Amino acid sequence: MAGLLSLATAVPPFELRTEEVIREARAIFGGRHQDFDRLVPVFGNSGIARRFSVKPYDWFHQLQGWPERSAAFLESACALFDEVSSAALDQAGLQPADIDSIVMVSSTGIATPSIEARMLSGMGFRPDVQRVPVFGLGCAGGASGLSLAARLAQATPGSHVLLVVIELCTLAFRPDEMSKSNVIATALFGDGAAAAVLSTSGQPMAVIEHAGEHTWPETTDIMGWRMDAEGFGAIFSRSIPELATTDLRPAADQFLARHGLALADVASFCFHPGGAKVIIALEQAFNLSAGQLQSERSVLRDFGNMSAPTVLFVLARELQAASAGRRFLSALGPGFTASFITMLH
Repeated sequence: MAGLLSLATAVPPFELRTEEVIREARAIFGGRHQDFDRLVPVFGNSGIARRFSVKPYDWFHQLQGWPERSAAFLESACALFDEVSSAALDQAGLQPADIDSIVMVSSTGIATPSIEARMLSGMGFRPDVQRVPVFGLGCAGGASGLSLAARLAQATPGSHVLLVVIELCTLAFRPDEMSKSNVIATALFGDGAAAAVLSTSGQPMAVIEHAGEHTWPETTDIMGWRMDAEGFGAIFSRSIPELATTDLRPAADQFLARHGLALADVASFCFHPGGAKVIIALEQAFNLSAGQLQSERSVLRDFGNMSAPTVLFVLARELQAASAGRRFLSALGPGFTASFITMLH
């Protein structure tokens, strides 16, 4: 089995506190959209005290198109790639030249060549490193990326796989659009990055045991991006907390059963905290005590929903607790897909 040799996280420099975000959103939306005051409680009920952004408030007051958003994504994603992957390599006691494969996950910007390709020579990665850029996984990308990196490491025993997950959600903010989905996105999303090194050799902090996915039919409209001349636009067409309450647990039970396991065999949990209501729904669905998912709540409070990296921020906090046993990790994303992992530590 592939082991997790390191796990690092990073955020960009601009801190956005919720009370400031409300003030800025009111300045942008309030004078043009009568419905804004009705939707303001979304910010207060989000469970988020702050999040981080690659751009300061002034940038969001301008109507940014694809060229401006793409330039900001390339510059900032490359900077975060350098920072977070260097931290993960340092934790693992490795150099860039020791890496055999790079899995690069992002769904908030389009780059060809992809981000890891732009960073290879400057950081010292080998010319023969295997590149696996992945787009479109959304909030499930951290869990699915970890699964993919583990399978690559296991397929070539002794190799080192670097997973880098970067999402710059704030670059998708739409000052021109007063929709419920856009306001929810404005209230929830922040920017962040995570990186990990996986290998079948070394001294792992945890071992990836099993991984899988479940995609529900006829659900492609639930979550994703709409694309137009200005950029991405958020799509939330159904209640994610309701789906987490009713549909996630049966899929998780099926995943565990395929590997001869049941929920009783799980000692601890690690979920993507999509929002405060989602966390409550997860506790109910998995028969956890109210308030049990503390790492999920603290990450949401301190960083907001960063999409794909968020579950890895939660995992980093959980691993610091050094609890032994089997951990169940899951994230929901566009598809509509649930990604599952069990890990031992």
